[in-house]
Amino acid sequence: MSLFWRIFLLNAAVVAAAFALLMVGPFTVSTPVLLTEAMILSAVLVVMLVANAGLLRFGLAPLERLARTMSTVDLLRPGHRLAVTGRSGIADLIRSFNTMLDRLEAERAASAARALSAQEAERQRLAQELHDEVGQTLTAVLLELKRVADHAPEPVSGEVRQVQETVRNGLDEIRRIARRLRPGVLEELGLASALKSLAGEFSTPGVTVRRTIDGDLPGLGKETELVLYRVAQESLTNTARHSGARQVLLSLSYLPGSSFTGRPSPVAPGPAGPGPAPGSSLGMVELRIRDDGRGVAGAPEGAGLRGMRERALLIGADLTVGPAPGRGTEVVLRVPLGGEEHYD
Repeated sequence: MSLFWRIFLLNAAVVAAAFALLMVGPFTVSTPVLLTEAMILSAVLVVMLVANAGLLRFGLAPLERLARTMSTVDLLRPGHRLAVTGRSGIADLIRSFNTMLDRLEAERAASAARALSAQEAERQRLAQELHDEVGQTLTAVLLELKRVADHAPEPVSGEVRQVQETVRNGLDEIRRIARRLRPGVLEELGLASALKSLAGEFSTPGVTVRRTIDGDLPGLGKETELVLYRVAQESLTNTARHSGARQVLLSLSYLPGSSFTGRPSPVAPGPAGPGPAPGSSLGMVELRIRDDGRGVAGAPEGAGLRGMRERALLIGADLTVGPAPGRGTEVVLRVPLGGEEHYD
């Protein structure tokens, strides 16, 4: 039965009950209406309105739950679905809403996969150009400055060597940018070595980054390792820029047999097969970055954190960002094992 007919029949039932009560009851209406008769009619009207409001409240309660869900749903935090309750009309509406969420999450994940794939390709292109073009040009400038300094008289030679040092620092900075754009150590030495190098890169006299990486990590796909690395990189970047922390802990752990309660990624599975279902006991890999800084303090999520969430969705992982025990911020990425997604 459609929602229209349900509401119509509810109102018709209330009106019919009130009409029957007036017909069979000892009620008369005088002209002009007496005070007692007006009071009785008013009481009947109030009863009708209360009964009608109660029935409508009961019948439309699933729509209120649907409205609350629609106002709070976030495609970067998938899995929120409304239980299908109520009669056929409302139940069909809830099913359609859940189906729409499934489609929107799948489409967003697919578009995010294409965007991130293009982003990684652009990062590699820029890193390659920085290394091959700018890096080689500055290297040639360094060699030329060295030749000039060796043949110049002493006052000029000292100034040239200062310029040479400035160019050398610029070359080091370009190489550092190229490594961040394209983590060659990740491709060549693996995730553990890449995270160790990343921790060392962000360790400064003002910030100490300690690392704890399990030695018995299971084999992970290339996309999963890249997501873990990028999440760690973005987290450390945010910590260095905004937190004011003095101590940072980066840990990567293998939790065998741990149950994963998140939703698999809606992106089409790669050659390794679909991701594990919720509750899978194959275990998970957990990346945790904790600092002792100012904390999130209800700050709105920026583009960096949204990018981290989109990357996590691509491999069916669960990302949580919140206050650390005591003080500071804690970022936790849990990756279920048993099949990784891809975004080639």
